Amino acid sequence: MVSEVRVRVSKKYTLYIPKAIARAVGLREGSIVKLRVEDSKIIIEPIPDPFDIALNGPKFAKTTFEEFEKLSEEMQSEIFG
Repeated sequence: MVSEVRVRVSKKYTLYIPKAIARAVGLREGSIVKLRVEDSKIIIEPIPDPFDIALNGPKFAKTTFEEFEKLSEEMQSEIFG
């Protein structure tokens, strides 16, 4: 894995992240990152996409369609009477 590279800041202060670095942290076109300054250093932190996590992330609960449908009907009954 590439852990350090040098990049140039463009006219509009744009930084281009090399492909190897982007892949190493899971960035792709359209990804959102958080920028912050710590002790005169710029920290770039990827923000995970909640939909990607929901679809591809680890699963921690199991339910059947029937259980989901029953719970949905109960909640609708509480809300709409």
